[in-house]
Amino acid sequence: MALSAPGLVYHPCYSALSLPERHRYPITKYQALYQALLATGVQPEAFSTPEPIGASELSGIHDADYIDSICQGTISPQAMRRIGFPWSQALVDRSLVSLAGSRLCAELALNRGIALHLSGGYHHARKSEGAGFCVFNDLAFTAQSMLTKGLSKILIFDLDVHQGDGTAGIFSAEPAIITASIHCEKNFPARKISSDWDIGLAKHCNDAEYLEAVNQSLETLLNWHQPELVIYDAGVDIHQQDELGLLNISTEAIYQRDLLVISACRNRHIPVAAVIGGGYQRDVAALTQLHLQLFKAAFSVCNLPLRAEIKT
Repeated sequence: MALSAPGLVYHPCYSALSLPERHRYPITKYQALYQALLATGVQPEAFSTPEPIGASELSGIHDADYIDSICQGTISPQAMRRIGFPWSQALVDRSLVSLAGSRLCAELALNRGIALHLSGGYHHARKSEGAGFCVFNDLAFTAQSMLTKGLSKILIFDLDVHQGDGTAGIFSAEPAIITASIHCEKNFPARKISSDWDIGLAKHCNDAEYLEAVNQSLETLLNWHQPELVIYDAGVDIHQQDELGLLNISTEAIYQRDLLVISACRNRHIPVAAVIGGGYQRDVAALTQLHLQLFKAAFSVCNLPLRAEIKT
């Protein structure tokens, strides 16, 4: 596969959602990440802008009643509390654009080898309900979309600190899509759904233990399944300063993790589509530096170092 710059996907609506004051979700991180990438020398024209999907396109992933309740605003307050956001039309619009963005990221990865989405990773959304800041499951939607394009084996490699329960449940009977989750075991969700490959790490797991688990898991999964595409959830809520993470992983180890995943796929000529996943520091500037490690790693693999320094 020819060496080229990573594909990049972003939409301004990702940070345009109005949330209550002191809301736990760092909604401004997407715009901050985009601005930080521009500051490193990435040009605005390097970004692809997704158009929203139609709600009907979700029918293979989510139940029709659930889709309708979200899109029409008839969902119960209790169900919205489980999701963690107040319902709004802006939330619906943002969700549909973000789904399109993850799909576009996968399409770019198939063309360029590596693509990165400045959103995504909404892995707690199950067939008939959302949870944990996840309305619709973009990982599942993207994987299913790629099957319809003719791919026969896809690996969803989920390294968010929280187990990918929604994705695992949606694909529990789909052998063409391999679900893998390496996460903190004693963390949300309390009721997990078994993936094809699960590694539940102990609280306060350190860098060496973590990177060994990631490396051994990825090598095994790539060798066993030989996927035609890897969808990579590069959550940074594993970080030692994350307020919801419970692991003890350094910034340098996040960079090494992302470099490991992208390099392993590149060396095997497997396209990799990465989404930024979770991260829950209230200091958005510090959180942005963590998400930037994915981009630093991807550009390094492509021998295209970013101009400005990214802290590690």
